[in-house]
Amino acid sequence: MSTPMISVVDDDTSVRFAIENLLKSRDYIVHTFASAEKFLRSPQLSETSCVITDVQMAVMSGLDLLREMRAQRYDAPFIFMTAFGNDRIRASALNRGAVGFLAKPFAGHMLFKHLDAALEQHRDEADA
Repeated sequence: MSTPMISVVDDDTSVRFAIENLLKSRDYIVHTFASAEKFLRSPQLSETSCVITDVQMAVMSGLDLLREMRAQRYDAPFIFMTAFGNDRIRASALNRGAVGFLAKPFAGHMLFKHLDAALEQHRDEADA
């Protein structure tokens, strides 16, 4: 089985760096993007096993990114994170198919809990 590739999309450089280092510590292949638009134009789009993205970004939100990826028929699971979480945003993300939702700051083990579930879902869908 190949190593999953995780794409991290967040407009905060320090968040991207921290998550990248955390994921690489578990030997994941990680690509980071400062915006949803950059990710959508990247060659990694079709290779991504899971997207970890901020909800609120300048031009295109994480929820808009999910909508656009589904419209283009990409089925990678999503984990959302936000510093401005509320029940409405969380419910909206989960209703649109997010596997996880994290309020910043969050503990690394919580990210891995959601990531394990997301990758399991991705494997199950690929096997179906």
